Amino acid sequence: MTVMLDAEDVLALGPVAAVAAIRDALAGGLDPDGDVPRAVLPLANGQGLLMPTEAGGWFGVKVATVAPGNAARGLRRINATYLLHDSATLTPVAILDGVALTTLRTPAVAVAACLDRLRALADSSPRGLRLVVFGTGPQGEGHVHTVRAHVPVADVTAVTRRGGAAPAWADRHLAADDAAVAGRVRGADVVVTATSAREPVLDGRLVRDRAVVLAVGSHEPSVRELDGALVGRATVVVESRDVALREAGDVVLAVREGLLDPGSLVTMAELLGRGAAVRADRPMVVKTSGMAWEDLVVAVAAYRRGGGGRT
Repeated sequence: MTVMLDAEDVLALGPVAAVAAIRDALAGGLDPDGDVPRAVLPLANGQGLLMPTEAGGWFGVKVATVAPGNAARGLRRINATYLLHDSATLTPVAILDGVALTTLRTPAVAVAACLDRLRALADSSPRGLRLVVFGTGPQGEGHVHTVRAHVPVADVTAVTRRGGAAPAWADRHLAADDAAVAGRVRGADVVVTATSAREPVLDGRLVRDRAVVLAVGSHEPSVRELDGALVGRATVVVESRDVALREAGDVVLAVREGLLDPGSLVTMAELLGRGAAVRADRPMVVKTSGMAWEDLVVAVAAYRRGGGGRT
């Protein structure tokens, strides 16, 4: 029987279990470089994305669409559906809300990569971490909730082009050109960039050496949220070197500018599976592009939580 998991069912897994699923998969030897590359199909009114993969006895595929014009229609820019199969029989066992799955797994991947660093920062910040979040969409909110689920958070500043009323998950909402933004970035323990910007959204020289930067908005080679000044002096953690050098503009453009050595990139598998060390005296940038194995791992966890599948 094929189980239907709607958005509420998927999100019920929660950020702690989603992060644990990602970390456990990598610690158990899952190799992100074995993933099938994402297929991006140009469509009349946007893009179609196909993301299939097989791992751990499961096969899954996400079909997503990106429609830039939907915002003007009052509709979601991104829509998606996920189909999960048992690898042994190749029969479908679950259909999941793909938007909720993406909303849950994207911050889970970023936090899974930097969780040890976040905990170290929290140990030295008894009143909680200070966050600055560029973007007030679902991913900005999701990253705050996922960080907050793992470490104490003292203060959250949201930043967008025009500013406005503070969302429920932030203490304030500043416009990007507000002079106060620079001070907030200088004092931040965690900076999140979750925007649709095509150019850097902050001056990387402002980011303190001990900070963590979670960059999620860009997944095209010509688009970036972070400048070369930051990427060049940071330890850059990626899901896969090949994917980052093909899709992540924050990485691709810094390499092109001669500010980043591709060989210095640290993969999540090296960090979580092999215990690679990350220097504490330089920023840690986690640049995620989104890969099919991440959807699969979190989808399986959500399916099992819902009472389906083997343990």
